[in-house]
Amino acid sequence: QVQLVESGGGLVQPGGSLRLSCGVSGRIFSINAVGWYRQAPGKERELVASITSGGSTNYANSVKGRFTISRDNAKSTVLLQMNSLKPEDTAVYYCNCNAKLTARGTQYDYWGQGTQVTVSS
Repeated sequence: QVQLVESGGGLVQPGGSLRLSCGVSGRIFSINAVGWYRQAPGKERELVASITSGGSTNYANSVKGRFTISRDNAKSTVLLQMNSLKPEDTAVYYCNCNAKLTARGTQYDYWGQGTQVTVSS
């Protein structure tokens, strides 16, 4: 199985910054990509940013230029640096890992428990 442990959420004023961290562990054969998703009340879960095993990144248009996703392979951690936060960034943020547990296994999505980010004055 894959374990994803998120941290770094909290309350911040508009214009402030937060850094989310996702620790990835487990008996994993290969990882295709790790991403951050978010879900606000009454809305569908949406992709915020992702990074592939090759280092390619992808961002939602709403966060381009403000958020940066990166990885620390030595610590098996994926980080999401969030700057210039807006009230509309308020949501529960989930870490996602698309991985295979064995060479012949199927790519599968694993999810963390989520961390609340609230942007409010």
